[in-house]
Amino acid sequence: MKKPFIIGLTGSIGMGKSTTAKMFSEAGIPVWDADAAVARLYDLGGAAVAPMAEAFPDAVRSGKVSKDRLKEIISETPAALKKIEEIVHPLVSEDRKKFIETTDAEIVLVDIPLLFETGAERSVDAVVVVSVDAETQRKRVLARAGMTEAHFETILAKQVPDAEKRARADFVIETTSLEAAKSQVQNIVATLRRQIADA
Repeated sequence: MKKPFIIGLTGSIGMGKSTTAKMFSEAGIPVWDADAAVARLYDLGGAAVAPMAEAFPDAVRSGKVSKDRLKEIISETPAALKKIEEIVHPLVSEDRKKFIETTDAEIVLVDIPLLFETGAERSVDAVVVVSVDAETQRKRVLARAGMTEAHFETILAKQVPDAEKRARADFVIETTSLEAAKSQVQNIVATLRRQIADA
């Protein structure tokens, strides 16, 4: 089976990444979602349950990994985050690899929030970054249930700055409006299909 062309989609919190991923899906591009993969790994029978139970026994409840408990563990012991990442990142990579190997599509999209932070940009053929101005981003994020200014700032501090993401992207999608984003998605898909046809 011919290896598909892989688009890596990323963007900082509140930039509209999930909505944009859905638009690619609607344009006929199969989408792999890192957050959904983690949810599968943490669920009943998921590959992360046993290693997580060994490392953090009280994080597993009724056979599932509790994300809420993990958050508490990380805030009590910040060093625990590294251990969690050591368990989860390889399993997520394996899940992504399986998705890519079993598709017969000519283009696929992998939705990876921490694409640059984890070095995953090296495993994709083109990087698409979703972006919006800082004020709109802040408004969107602070409108989320349970979100505080402090938590927002903590998340931002862990992410590669938007300006750097834009500079390293092959394509930037401005998500100021749904219509604008959709039109940009369709243009990117058409451009890549042309490139593949000409190759």
